[in-house]
This record gives sequence, C-alpha cells and structure tokens, in this order.
Amino acid sequence: MRRLLPPWLVLSPRVAEAIDQRRPVVAFESTVIAHGLPRPQNLEIAEKVEAIAEAEGCVPATVAIVKGKVHIGLTENLRKHMAKGVGIAKVNLSNLPAVLGAEGDGATTVATTMLACDLAGIEIFVTGGIGGVHPTAFEDFDISADLTALGRFHVTVVSAGAKAILDIGATLEALETKGVPVIGYKTDRFPTFYRPSSEFNVDARVEDAESAARIVRAHRSNPYAAGMLIANPIPEADALPQLLVDEAIAKAQADAERLGIRGRDVTPFLLGAVEHHTGARSLGANMALLLNNAAVGAQLARQLAANGN
Repeated sequence: MRRLLPPWLVLSPRVAEAIDQRRPVVAFESTVIAHGLPRPQNLEIAEKVEAIAEAEGCVPATVAIVKGKVHIGLTENLRKHMAKGVGIAKVNLSNLPAVLGAEGDGATTVATTMLACDLAGIEIFVTGGIGGVHPTAFEDFDISADLTALGRFHVTVVSAGAKAILDIGATLEALETKGVPVIGYKTDRFPTFYRPSSEFNVDARVEDAESAARIVRAHRSNPYAAGMLIANPIPEADALPQLLVDEAIAKAQADAERLGIRGRDVTPFLLGAVEHHTGARSLGANMALLLNNAAVGAQLARQLAANGN
C-alpha cells in the first residue's frame, strides 16, 4: 500500500494507478533535461527513455518540481517546460525546502529524485551517473548528496557508475561505509560514466535482470537496508578513449579552479567543460549510456513486479 504522501508530492494518475496495482514503474530525474544536456537533445532523450520504459511494459515516471510541487510523472507540456531550462533551479536535498516554499520550478537531482521515489514507493530509478566524492573533498568537503541519499532512501539506482570527474576510490569507500551494495551488471569492475570499467571492483556481478532482482529482494528483506546501486557500463562501442577522458577532465578542473566555480555548480560546469574539450564526443556517450540504463532499469522493474517485488 502506498504511503500517505506529503502535500507537495503529486503523482500523475497513471503512476498512482500503477503503484497501487503493483505494476512496474521506472523513475527518471529531470536535471539531465534542464541542465545536463543541450537542446534539442535534452527533450529527445527525455522522450526516448520514457519510450524504452513503455516498450518493456513499465510506466515511466520522470520527476520534476513545478510551482512548488514535486511531480512524479510528467505531461508532454511539463517535459517541454523542463527542457527549456528557463528559471528552473537545480534542486538538491539542501535547497529543496526553499524551492517548495517559494513555489518555484526545479529540476530534481539524483538525491531529490530518490527522496520522491522513496516517499511514493517506487523501487527503480534510472540516471546517467551518480555524484560522489570530488578530488578536492579533503580540502573543501565537496561530497555529493547522492551518497547521502543512497545511504538513506529505499531505492535502487541504475547508473553507468559514478561520474568520471570524481575520486572513484573514495566514492566507493563512502558507499561501503553507508552500507550501499554496488552490483555490476555484466561487469566485475566499476564503470566510470564515459568508460565501461575502472581499476575498482564491484561487490557482486549479475548477468541479467532476473539475477539482479533476486539481490534487490534480498536487500529489501533487511529492514535496515537503504539504497542499492546497479552499475551498468556504457556500451563499449560508445565509450570514450581513456586518454581523451583524462585530458578533458584535467582541463575542465583547471577551468573550474580558474573561474572559481564552487558548490552545486561544479558538476554541471565540469561536465560541460568536458564536452567542450572532447569536441562534443562526450555528449554522444552521455546519451548512449542514458538509453542503455533505461533498458536495464525497465527490465529490472519488470522482473521485480513479476515476482511481487
């Protein structure tokens, strides 16, 4: 049974019906639409990931904030509104109350999307890559709220690992500390967004959605368990060369330091700078991994629903 929802959380009729009937639902964030991808690719990807979920027999549930309400399941007009990116804040756990109180518009990050999913009872959330521990964290404590959310909310996140701009080893250590299982989808090595693998191992490997669903159910049987991460590598054909990625990240970090970019502006700035320094090749990779994650997430949601979650 669905929980009593706070007054600022609004489910579309279709999403509400699917949750009540225990049919598979897949959630998507809106930051990638409003801030993560340029136009018109942002709207195209938003429509394509929802179409992939539909094709797998799932109800898509993109999450966004409009006029102080967190909507789960967007109309076509609301998707287009998010895609314009005008006057739309990037909303994390820390500034969520301010945006709600001001009745503003906002794009939900991984952390705020996980909050919405947990409140609504949606198990599967698909994103591109999670945030984590930045290389400068030991100086400025720049650690993404995505890790807080994974350690707190009862949601399984499907992503292409963590964003390549991060300290991957420290990010995995933080996830371990918070008790978050990291499951590799057809991989033993943790992927890093543009690259299908890194030097770091995952906690376990699965070969298909059915095997992943068994682990999710086992995790959920623990009343103290919070989030789980399904690390789904970018397809090899769409991955970027390691040297290209390393050089682009180094240049992007230098740009951020020179311009004094700080706080929640760092990640979108670095990703934009990486796109610039790779000649937009990272944009193609970003879009490919989002579509790949949507397929795996939808298959997982379907497996969970078929077996009573």
